[in-house]
Amino acid sequence: MTEETNVSAPGSAGPEATYEAQQHGGAGRPSGLRVCVVGASGKLGRYMVQHALDRGYEVVAVCREVSVDKLAEFSERITIIPGATDDREVIGRAVGACDAVLTVLVAQGVHHYSSGTAQAVLDHAPPGTRLVFSCGYHITRDGQDVYTWKVKALVKVVGRLARLVRLVDLDDQVEACRRVFASDTRWTVVRGSDLEEGEPQGLPVWSRHVGDPILKSNITRRVDFARFMVEAIENDELVQEAPAIVGCRTPSALAHAAQPAPA
Repeated sequence: MTEETNVSAPGSAGPEATYEAQQHGGAGRPSGLRVCVVGASGKLGRYMVQHALDRGYEVVAVCREVSVDKLAEFSERITIIPGATDDREVIGRAVGACDAVLTVLVAQGVHHYSSGTAQAVLDHAPPGTRLVFSCGYHITRDGQDVYTWKVKALVKVVGRLARLVRLVDLDDQVEACRRVFASDTRWTVVRGSDLEEGEPQGLPVWSRHVGDPILKSNITRRVDFARFMVEAIENDELVQEAPAIVGCRTPSALAHAAQPAPA
């Protein structure tokens, strides 16, 4: 039996260059929530910024100084704090007054970038802050995920090669999530399938474990992944969950939806 469910939608920066946020929400009603997006200049991050603004959230964006220009389209509506996402001082300034933090855990380099980012967020976010992290299917919380031999071989070989050339360290992303899982914060770790660009298809569906037939298609629109991250902020059912998601219009998701409900 699938464990799938859907997310239900609710409804000072220092001397660096900053841009004060303007609140723009549905029907012109700001929500009052202040949300930090850590890793805001990437493709996923920019989609999260847009979704957050669409919901009337005040947005603080953290990105590397060299990537600030990628946020130019939002510059009049958000606060931008340039800096490395594993810089504890930068994260401390960014998250201190926030109600929620959305963090892209990037397995970049071999200097503990993911775990450093996660630890900085865990340490500096105020008590009770909603914390939502993104990672891939290869992360497991309880060891009950089921992977094909191809996936296991790919992670092992690609991960080893990437670490040898000092580009990516998947093990550090595992360590980052281990720290999140061990914390007593209001966390969610969203585990994403392969991603593609395209028009929004709707909110992804999810399961607690990779290997569930609903996830077989292994593809999600990046814009929809970002929506899941943002909508998780106000969904308490996802607190201390590690949902693995897939696009709601994929063949595996549609096949599941077509199955008759159990008697």
